[in-house]
Amino acid sequence: MSVVEAGWLQAGLLVLALGLSYRPLGDYMAHILTSTKHWRVEKGLYKVMGVDGDADQTWGTYVRSMLAISVVGLLLLYAILRLQAHLMMSLGMPGMQANLAYNTASSFITNTNWQNYSGENTLGYLAQMSGLAVQNFISAAVGICLVATLIRGFVRRQTDRVGNFWVDLTRLNLRLLLPFAFVMAIVLVAAGLPEALGNHLTTYSTLDGGSQTIYTSATASQEAIKMLGTNGGGIYNANSAHPFENPNGWVNWLQIYMLLVIGFSLPRTFGKMVGSHKHGYSILAVMATIWASSAALITWFEARGWGSALHLAGAAMEGKEVRFGIPASGLFTASTTLTSTGAVNNMHDSLTPFGGGMALFDMMLGEIAPGGTGSGLYGMLILAIVTVFVAGLMVGRTPEYLGKKIRPAEMKYAALYILATPSVALIGTGLAMALPGERASMENSGPHGLSEVLYAFTSMANNNGSAFAGLSGNTEWWNTAGGIAMLLGRFLPMIFVAALAGSLAKQKHTPPTAGTLATHKPLFIGMLLGTVLIVVGLTYFPALALGPFAEGLK
Repeated sequence: MSVVEAGWLQAGLLVLALGLSYRPLGDYMAHILTSTKHWRVEKGLYKVMGVDGDADQTWGTYVRSMLAISVVGLLLLYAILRLQAHLMMSLGMPGMQANLAYNTASSFITNTNWQNYSGENTLGYLAQMSGLAVQNFISAAVGICLVATLIRGFVRRQTDRVGNFWVDLTRLNLRLLLPFAFVMAIVLVAAGLPEALGNHLTTYSTLDGGSQTIYTSATASQEAIKMLGTNGGGIYNANSAHPFENPNGWVNWLQIYMLLVIGFSLPRTFGKMVGSHKHGYSILAVMATIWASSAALITWFEARGWGSALHLAGAAMEGKEVRFGIPASGLFTASTTLTSTGAVNNMHDSLTPFGGGMALFDMMLGEIAPGGTGSGLYGMLILAIVTVFVAGLMVGRTPEYLGKKIRPAEMKYAALYILATPSVALIGTGLAMALPGERASMENSGPHGLSEVLYAFTSMANNNGSAFAGLSGNTEWWNTAGGIAMLLGRFLPMIFVAALAGSLAKQKHTPPTAGTLATHKPLFIGMLLGTVLIVVGLTYFPALALGPFAEGLK
């Protein structure tokens, strides 16, 4: 079988697997978010937390609850990282320096998992599992919690209640993420990933007859929630290019499936909760179109890169694992940058200018195809609101979406959401380029150096976590600025989403009329796709032109 045929087979099997998961997983998540019955263990947890499981919250209380657990998580994780040397299972690792601990704690509570450190040389078992892994579960669930409030905003009528954060968070972890991650961890162990808490240094025989001592850990369990929760990061500095995290083509395919499956199933959850699967399919169609186009373009750019050296080599294999090749690398790159995962099976700094530019563009889209757990769907729904607003302006009538009028208040929240992340990314990039001392962290000059900085702040502001490399980020300024970017990029949009949900929930339902735009038909799908591309194009085109475009057109 040729490389091209293998690539098509992987992509086809991935689409099939995601298609088979769409209905059962989407319906199950809808059941979790709408069921009135509480498990016994859930009731016990509510009692401990002092929560009434049957009492809904206003959007403001919901947001305050979300911020409260995030602040507590930030402080606890910071303490664990700083005090690591004095805690059990530290493996002799020292505590993190203050600015790096702040950056790392900010990274993991925001589902970013940006790492300015090498995991195998920095963290012991306790920090990895009680610190990072716990936040991997919580931050993933928080994203789904927020999209649940927005969906309830469309469904509920004339109320100021959008759900109970503590109930949503508890259910999503106990009923979805924990069991799903447990099953996938067992599969990964069977596929060859290490899962051990014994001697963390294991000696292996090398191909030349020598030996090498390598760090091992409870890798499979970490890898499962890392992918399912679109967290990213990893125990090893080489991430999913490391053979202990990603040993073969089958595991590579499975990891791509895991990081996509919840995001691509959430449109079904949306359709189920609003009572119209057609609307779920329309959102899914836009997500799938963007994802497939991105994967195809990145693979094409890497297979047919410009330059005599690349033509002689047959493809741009620098920075790629020969175990995976161009097709599997391109598929992974598109999937990880279109979600908020940030895991990598190849070095993005080694991508061709247009291949790397496409990965950068994927994040600039807001990671909506399918995006992070929850965050991708609420980002797409915000853009759907903008689309119906623009359509309403064209025909001179008040825009409506799912029976709710899109008034000036709703558009203000939508506009603030759209502006928040680009503002953080572009202002951060501008500051880094304007400060001479911070430009010293760039290992490359010219357009590629700008691309590295732009990629870094775009990744952090969008809570992706992947890096372009070539940037020495473990400095006081970069750790501090990066931590601020990740916190603002995560929580500002969430606040606007919750406020929008509360505004929609207070409205009564407006029955559709002959002039109502049908938001489940091909016309709307095309308009939504166009809105996504135009919004990103107008926002980021100057920065892209100075970075990857300028490099690619040299």
